Amino acid sequence: MIRDFEVTILGNTSSIPAHGRNHTSQVIRLGQNLILLDCGEGTQIQLRRFKVKTSKISHIFISHLHGDHYLGLVGLLSSYNLSRRKSPLFLFGPPGLDDIITTHFRHSHTELTYPIHFQATAPNGMNQLVDHAHFKVFSFPLRHRLPTTGFLIREKPGYRNLIKEKLQRQKVPLEAIHSLRNGVDYVGADGSFYSVREYCHPASHLRSYAYCSDTIYHPEIIDYFKRVDLLYHESTFLEADSARAEVTFHSTAKQAAEIAKLAGAKKLLLGHFSSRYGNLGPLLEEAQTVFPDSIISVEGETYPI
Repeated sequence: MIRDFEVTILGNTSSIPAHGRNHTSQVIRLGQNLILLDCGEGTQIQLRRFKVKTSKISHIFISHLHGDHYLGLVGLLSSYNLSRRKSPLFLFGPPGLDDIITTHFRHSHTELTYPIHFQATAPNGMNQLVDHAHFKVFSFPLRHRLPTTGFLIREKPGYRNLIKEKLQRQKVPLEAIHSLRNGVDYVGADGSFYSVREYCHPASHLRSYAYCSDTIYHPEIIDYFKRVDLLYHESTFLEADSARAEVTFHSTAKQAAEIAKLAGAKKLLLGHFSSRYGNLGPLLEEAQTVFPDSIISVEGETYPI
């Protein structure tokens, strides 16, 4: 189990920075691991502002190639180079992102001090991108004006807690203990049997977070993150501007709430707000009429999962 699984919002606006709001970016803390979801303009300034230790970021995921989701990336990568980073960086994003980065560094005559391992995302089906000791990351398709993926982060099970009273009453082989702690029933060569259900406490709930950056209202996506603990879903417009949302392949706050309700999510985090709204209260109110456990993302706030 991961001690800390939480989301810090760095930016929550859409295409134009306005009303003191910055472009989309989020830091996910998974124990000692930090990963970055999207990297809009100004992200590294926000990282410093909210005292995120950028050197700890090991993975960056870019949802699509609209500028408000990746234009801060080259700046961040350049800063890593200036600080003489050595540890590898794992970068995931649409095909073409690697060309953009390579072109910039080629023309600026920059030779990086650290390796970047790039993997192109596929805008179809559920695809596993990372299999870490403590978590997994998957991509899944969204519906936007160009290839776009959402990301699902799932906690992996840790060692099971043994029922000590059982162990004290019986002499359980070390091999059996090791197997049980890994959640696997043990059958000995002598036919002895030790079951996880009998010798271990119930497993802890494994937490999950789904990130839907830019997408039109598309109920089919719920199959990728049913019963997720926390769902971030773009909510660019109010329902009064739903025609604009449809034309631009975005969602309203009410539509985001409908997705959360259909998916059986525990909580909905709204973001990617249009610059036309200075006051975000009406978006929250619309969402809560459909899904009461909706909250507005606030820059600098951290949301535990």
